[in-house]
Amino acid sequence: MTRPDQLRLLAVHAHPDDESSKGAATMAKYVAEGVRVMVATCTGGERGSVLNPAMDRPEVWERLPQIRVEEMARAREILGVEQEFLGFVDSGLPEGDPLPPLPEGCFALVPLEEAAAPLVALIRRFKPHVLTTYDERGGYPHPDHIKTHEVSMYAFDAAGDPDRYPELGEPWQPSKLYYHMSFTLPRTKALHEAILATGAESPYTEWLANWDPARDISHRVTTRVPCGEYFSVRDAALIAHATQIDPLGRWFACPIETQQQIWPTEDYELARSLIDAPKPEDDLFAGLRSEVGVR
Repeated sequence: MTRPDQLRLLAVHAHPDDESSKGAATMAKYVAEGVRVMVATCTGGERGSVLNPAMDRPEVWERLPQIRVEEMARAREILGVEQEFLGFVDSGLPEGDPLPPLPEGCFALVPLEEAAAPLVALIRRFKPHVLTTYDERGGYPHPDHIKTHEVSMYAFDAAGDPDRYPELGEPWQPSKLYYHMSFTLPRTKALHEAILATGAESPYTEWLANWDPARDISHRVTTRVPCGEYFSVRDAALIAHATQIDPLGRWFACPIETQQQIWPTEDYELARSLIDAPKPEDDLFAGLRSEVGVR
């Protein structure tokens, strides 16, 4: 049941594992504070690859779609969140020049009004005060991430409109919508320099060398949520996605203690707001706590 005095956050993601690499420590923090947190996973990640060499085995590939569901269940439990799949099929990441066409029936090709319907239904049922999603570039140019952005923006408006999707329940209007700003240039540089200062090799060297500063949007960050004490929960949730995350890989190159000292926040852009709240913020629920009646 939804309590009127309980803050609620809905994080909209494209694939299983995205919730653990973007905003996971924020979610764990809010769960610990008594906020009800839901993850909406648009697709099942069916066309993903096995990115952890230790899991690159025939029996894993044979069961990959089901394994990804099982991994999501473990990550959900670690984070303490609720989670629902919206039922769409992974579009895959096209490669080649020219790019091949997207597979028929995939999420990225579903008409927007149809693709938004399950999210509208979930918003009206869960009644979140805040949504998080990806920016207009999808965070990175995966067709499912871009579609997730489009669906989130559409559903944010449609869920509160009684004339749209009347069959999907009573209207509910979220108050705020944020974009994840996980991989900004300043944060990556700060972690890179911190790793080098220890005498270790940084996994970000090539990444930074090829980074186009003109594409950096760190100036759009409005909100930094202090959540360093939950970085270990985030990492445990990431590792639960064993087919996708190499525990010896880039994600874990910088010690948690260094991250907590150098960059102890997860960062966001407030993209839509129907309430007044001064910026910069340190809370996704800034301006909402007194309204909802939660201290």
